[in-house]
Amino acid sequence: MKKILLVCIMIMLMLASACENVEMTSNQNTSSKPKLSEYCNQEIINLDNETEKYFYGTWKVEKLLGFANSYNDASEYPTGQKFIGDEIIIKKDFFSSKGLKNYNIYQYELKNPLNKITAACDNSDSFYRLYKIVIPDLNINDVIKVINISDPSTKVNITLTFFVVNNNRLIMLSEATIFELKKITD
Repeated sequence: MKKILLVCIMIMLMLASACENVEMTSNQNTSSKPKLSEYCNQEIINLDNETEKYFYGTWKVEKLLGFANSYNDASEYPTGQKFIGDEIIIKKDFFSSKGLKNYNIYQYELKNPLNKITAACDNSDSFYRLYKIVIPDLNINDVIKVINISDPSTKVNITLTFFVVNNNRLIMLSEATIFELKKITD
């Protein structure tokens, strides 16, 4: 009986060792392939030069893109008509959303706002994991930078969030509603 038990233990040790080698081999084979990041970098950083150049200017709300999957913002459902055509000014030393005429809650005018990248996602999958928002026409390899604007005296973020896609597309998030913006002046 002891011999049978010893043989069984030996066989189990050999199988465990073989499984470990197979796992190590499979990990080595996949590590050479390029891998998209599953998560966004959520380090708060200053805007880089390229993003600043693109982000600063006067923007017009061009179209409603949809809603976050978490909930629908009833104030804009289903067409977002109250924001369309309104304007926002974003500069390094000035921010104004007074052009969003139909909503008192979004009336901001800040001198020397704090414009920070609060997340950077190197693909649409990682962006979706973090925000649960589907942006139409987003490609898998698109880089999305999330920009929050804060009042310099209180350090509190305003209630609008901006998504810069590849430094050539600006999306605004208002509660659960997303809009595409078009630059009208630098």
